[in-house]
Amino acid sequence: MAVLKVIEIMANSEKSWEDATKKAVLHAGKTVKNIKSAYVREQSVAIKDNAVSEFRVNVKITFEVS
Repeated sequence: MAVLKVIEIMANSEKSWEDATKKAVLHAGKTVKNIKSAYVREQSVAIKDNAVSEFRVNVKITFEVS
């Protein structure tokens, strides 16, 4: 039987939502081991001068606790 834990991470990128998601997983991986999945819960953008300036995601990271 495995014990799993879920944390939420907010990340941003000037490129894309995909890049922001990758940044969230990389950041979590610095302190969390055994990451099993990531679920993008929310996506949003920041606007500056009538243009998208930043992509933002709220990601749920699931990892196994040993």
